[in-house]
Amino acid sequence: MHPITNNKPPLVCVVTGASRGIGRGIALALGAAGATVYVTGRSQREGDAPLPGTVFQTADDVSAAGGRGIAVVCDHARDEQVQALFERVRREQDGRLDILVNSAIALPDTLVDSGPFWDKPLAMTSLLDVGLRSAYVASWFAAELLIRSRGLIANISSAGGRCYMHGPAYGAGKAGIDKMSFDMAHDFRPRGVSVVSLWPGLVRTERTLDVCAKEPGKYGNALDHAESPQFAGRVVLALHADPDCLARRSGGVFYNAELAAEYGLRDTDGAAPPSHRRYFGDPPTYSATVVE
Repeated sequence: MHPITNNKPPLVCVVTGASRGIGRGIALALGAAGATVYVTGRSQREGDAPLPGTVFQTADDVSAAGGRGIAVVCDHARDEQVQALFERVRREQDGRLDILVNSAIALPDTLVDSGPFWDKPLAMTSLLDVGLRSAYVASWFAAELLIRSRGLIANISSAGGRCYMHGPAYGAGKAGIDKMSFDMAHDFRPRGVSVVSLWPGLVRTERTLDVCAKEPGKYGNALDHAESPQFAGRVVLALHADPDCLARRSGGVFYNAELAAEYGLRDTDGAAPPSHRRYFGDPPTYSATVVE
């Protein structure tokens, strides 16, 4: 991606959960397009989490990529901190917000352990708090800003909402994200804001690489075709730039790889990551019936 050069003001974006993982990758892709990106997370210093990454490092890397990275330490389980985040965006950006990416999620250490849900800690339900609920809260506080800019919400979900993946807490959270995106799109449509739910494939995040190092062969050869963390960010940029996004995409659930193919996008290494539809199934479709 190349920095914005068409005299339009830089995009103003918020990416939640961007200390590491796919949130960090999306923030870097937005930065490479010249955007101002508020990156949120709880990790302030290396060692705050088992995996590497901090909000400050991500913000610095967004700036190095060509954008303007702004680190905001924010616990998305704390509504007052989320409110303060969007009040800051309002003050500093004259009420503008073009893109909100809801990527923050609580990922318990036992997430990828095999076994029935009752053998896992009850704390697995944190996936429903920081993940499903936090996306709702961030969208609620961001709504007025997004309406002013006729912006885009991209909710990072997973095919785990369609198949068994990591147990019922994870599955319920992702299925909820997908339906929530559909319903938010209905409310936002008359006001020009698009909402989509995105399904990445296997992504080469710090967590994925750590799991593969500890359990070689866990994902077979899927890692050979995995997406970079930045890949989803390229898809988000294409959606925002698409003049037909509101009419054709809003309310939908999409595999990142399939949208990328439609928009003619490639990953950072020039590859075209495959869709996993044949393994995980079709994204959900919902009834057009509206009950007020």
